[in-house]
Amino acid sequence: MAQDHQYTEEQIRSLDWKEHIRLRPGMYIGKLGDGSSIDDGIYILLKEVVDNCIDEYVMGYGKEIEVEIQDGIVTVRDYGRGIPLGKVIDCVSQINTGGKYDSKAFKKSVGLNGVGTKAVNALSQYFKVSSIREGQEKSAEFELGNLTKDHRLRKVDDVNGTSIVFKPDPKIFPKYRFMHEFVESRIWHYAYLNAGLKIHYNGKTYISKNGLRDMLERRTDGESLSYPIIHLKGEDIEAVITHGTQYGEQYYSFVNGQFTSQGGTHLNYFRDAIVKTVRDFYKKDFDTKDIHTGIIGAISVRIEEPVFESQTKTKLGSTTTAPEGSSLRSMIVDFISKELDNFLHKNPETAKELLGKILQSERERKEIAGIKKLANQRAKKANLHNKKLRDCRIHLTDNKAKQEIRDHTMLFITEGDSASGSITKSRNVETQAVFSLRGKPLNCFGMSKKIVYENEELNLLQHALDIEDGIENLRFNKVVIATDADVDGMHIRLLLLTFFLQFFPDLVRGGHLYILDTPLFRVRDKKQTFYCYNEKEKQEAIKKLRGKAEITRFKGLGEISPEEFGTFIGDNIKLDPVILSEDSHIEKLLEYYMGKNTQDRQEFIISSLRVDLDQIIADDIEIGALEEEVAEA
Repeated sequence: MAQDHQYTEEQIRSLDWKEHIRLRPGMYIGKLGDGSSIDDGIYILLKEVVDNCIDEYVMGYGKEIEVEIQDGIVTVRDYGRGIPLGKVIDCVSQINTGGKYDSKAFKKSVGLNGVGTKAVNALSQYFKVSSIREGQEKSAEFELGNLTKDHRLRKVDDVNGTSIVFKPDPKIFPKYRFMHEFVESRIWHYAYLNAGLKIHYNGKTYISKNGLRDMLERRTDGESLSYPIIHLKGEDIEAVITHGTQYGEQYYSFVNGQFTSQGGTHLNYFRDAIVKTVRDFYKKDFDTKDIHTGIIGAISVRIEEPVFESQTKTKLGSTTTAPEGSSLRSMIVDFISKELDNFLHKNPETAKELLGKILQSERERKEIAGIKKLANQRAKKANLHNKKLRDCRIHLTDNKAKQEIRDHTMLFITEGDSASGSITKSRNVETQAVFSLRGKPLNCFGMSKKIVYENEELNLLQHALDIEDGIENLRFNKVVIATDADVDGMHIRLLLLTFFLQFFPDLVRGGHLYILDTPLFRVRDKKQTFYCYNEKEKQEAIKKLRGKAEITRFKGLGEISPEEFGTFIGDNIKLDPVILSEDSHIEKLLEYYMGKNTQDRQEFIISSLRVDLDQIIADDIEIGALEEEVAEA
């Protein structure tokens, strides 16, 4: 029998624009997060503001953009035309208000729905907009989307343009932090896609002269390439291609200056076009995997009124280049087929090196085919899902309605029965899984992928993640290395990082790999308990308890009880993302940390130990002084 719920006029609500954005922020900026992932909400807020500056530059107005982020407050200033002074408030507070609905003015713009800065305004604790046009400035200030100060027009001696200052609302983004590496990556993307544009970020200038070619040169600096970078450029389309020695594929795709981190139709067409052109040029039906293995490429297209699969514009859904219906596939395939074919004919040495890379991938694939089959049989026989992997419930169903929950899935990789047991008992069984290592994993630096199938532990791990054929089928959105905070734990962490960087770099580049941060100390008395992640927090806790504290040093994860562990892997979980910055190169990293014992590495270790020793001495002195202070009191 249905319950008697009242359904009257009082139950019908009408939300204004800011209330709706704050109530359903995910509809406007995707996930929220705390800034530990590159697609977290605070970076989308930054993107929405900078996108408007980029559109001004593309239209031919303003050659510089200034971005500053200090103490969680963002300031963005462009030197474009400036918002029309009479519409400054409307443009940041009236939904569906903007200048991009006229396709003639913003024919190939990033944002066309008039929502961007309104979402930033509504989700900010503080928001200020200023526009300067012809010696006059109009400013307005907001809090949580509500207008608090409507400044009068004033005369100024400054260059035309628009300035936005905002501070994300900590109630929407609790404990948020802007990570320099993520912001810098976005800034570089803007620079690569807008050759000649100067972007100043926290005092450093970012500029590119050769577009996507500069991007690939920077990202592959010092790494072994099979042949020089191929740079192809046409009207509304630009592409760069090369092959490296790494496994997997490395692609970057852009639409109208927007980095589509999840790819989309344009990237699919680009990948297909490369395969078609290579097969036609060499007149051989190569396996698609052999052509794609080790590839590093990027494509940028500009199309009219792009259709994205979400408000955050991370994946393109368009199949046409314009409202008239011309095919996006034809545009990309025809361009690559013609230009790449011409390049290979004009550069026979590059064509020879490309062929050698493809044949090498083919040989390796055939070499491990037999081993791969046996390894898969072993994985099945090992009854993976009952012994090594304690899976989460979300994977027991194919219910697509639970996609939002799937985005929160994570796998903890632990070592030892005690640590695995504690996490298993305290985890969220709906979304969190545990993979238990047996001892230290193999150091696979410099080895071929054949070793993954020959080594049972590594083979079972790749099957648990379902990344054998790439990360498209990755079963967990976050892969979390959870090891003890001691020398052995650090070594295991380094070995796992080597494994992922060596064979599955896409997983790291995609922002899926994390390190679990657990407390080192528990400081408590009979009334209060503090969990401290470093020496400074420990000292602060001792001071709060006036020195009368019981201090426990957690030497291993197994020493933390399941009841306590639930606190550290629940809503308050602390994860440190493994980030490959613009200056990070996998070959250099692995050679430095896992290669021969070089003088540079020795000096680094010695200097690090010296810093740690100095800190320990300083801590001891401070603790001693604190104890004397408490004793006197």
